[in-house]
Amino acid sequence: MSKSFIISGGGTGGHIFPALSIAHGLKAQYPDAEIHFIGAKGKMEMTRVPAAGFSITGVPIAGINRQKPWKSWSVPFKLIYALWLCRKILKLRKPDAVIGTGGYASGPALLMAQRMGIPTVVQEQNSFAGVTNIKLGAKAKIICTAYKNAERFFPADKVQLTGNPVRKEFTVALPDQGESKKKLGLDSKRPTLLVLGGSLGARAVNQQMEKSLSTLLGQGWQIYWQCGKLYEEEYVAFTSDEVKVHAFIDDMATAYAASDAIVSRAGAGTLSELCLIGKASVLIPSPNVAEDHQTHNARALSEKGAAVLIPEIELDQRFNIELEALYQNTKRRDRLGENIKKLALPNATQDICTLINELTA
Repeated sequence: MSKSFIISGGGTGGHIFPALSIAHGLKAQYPDAEIHFIGAKGKMEMTRVPAAGFSITGVPIAGINRQKPWKSWSVPFKLIYALWLCRKILKLRKPDAVIGTGGYASGPALLMAQRMGIPTVVQEQNSFAGVTNIKLGAKAKIICTAYKNAERFFPADKVQLTGNPVRKEFTVALPDQGESKKKLGLDSKRPTLLVLGGSLGARAVNQQMEKSLSTLLGQGWQIYWQCGKLYEEEYVAFTSDEVKVHAFIDDMATAYAASDAIVSRAGAGTLSELCLIGKASVLIPSPNVAEDHQTHNARALSEKGAAVLIPEIELDQRFNIELEALYQNTKRRDRLGENIKKLALPNATQDICTLINELTA
């Protein structure tokens, strides 16, 4: 009898890419398995998941607007409907396990599975667990974590340190750096700064890049800049021979390979990729995420000498100085790259799928 799995995760690439990695891993183990996703209507998983070859059902779920909570009056009603719809999907598909990687739809999917007695697996990506995952973890069968000391948040006997699943292209050697620079339209001999603000974009990162652009070019950098789809019209106009600006980077392996240093937010999935590729990184955590988890993620690396951490409020004072230091000091770039690579957990997808296999055997 073939296996059946439900995977729920989305909202951002940080939740979607791990979910897809697990799905591909399960498909490799169980070629005949039925794998179905539950996502949030209107979010990027509704296009990304089908493009990867998997079916998905969208549920009308949204988070609370923390800045204007009065606009969230419909959230409780959406949650009730999402729970009902998740129950309907679970009864229809009868999964052997339900796996959650985070995002709006992940909570209702796992909660309803637990109420129905279906084994659940929580994949906690951050060093500081979110409230929803902590609650779901109490009844989950397995909790896969990316950082040590997760027993602060979850039952110790359920915790498995696996790392975060990443896209397959980052678990193998990256392309040649010089050829990658040429492919991106850059000078193959000039140091390249890769700037990442997430799939949607990061206003503070983009604004700082706009202010610092002439300074960075004067330092000697050439720049490959992902501004995010929300800021495409505003920033793509900065494209030149020395600066390449894109709303979204599809070929991240080539972008990573071309880079000599990276400026990035500190989402868990991105940090797991940075650990695997081993490049010097300047991390600017978003202060607008639940439990301030990006700061905790970045600090876990910076305290080990594996990255430079700059809080948003310190950008004006430190950004240009830190990038000048990285440009001038190649030994420091190498040391940061070596230290971050020591933290890599490259077998995360395989290890998580093995645990799911044992759970559903």
